[in-house]
Amino acid sequence: MFIGIGKFLIAIGLCALLAGLLLLTVQKTGTPGWLNWFGNLPLDFSIRRENLRFFFPLGSSIVLSMLLSLALFLINKFIH
Repeated sequence: MFIGIGKFLIAIGLCALLAGLLLLTVQKTGTPGWLNWFGNLPLDFSIRRENLRFFFPLGSSIVLSMLLSLALFLINKFIH
């Protein structure tokens, strides 16, 4: 029973490690131009007024949800 949970936690940890290394690499190079599209998708709502600033990243949330679902599907497929 604990073997499956252990494999899952190791896979999640490796994914987090890879994401962290990728972000550190992007920060060190100083050129995050390939990531500028995130947060500026068609369904990302941004309202800027004099006393109000509102941002609702619906499009980015959908893309992030699809990528995480795909990653978890692949992890689940290779673990079992």
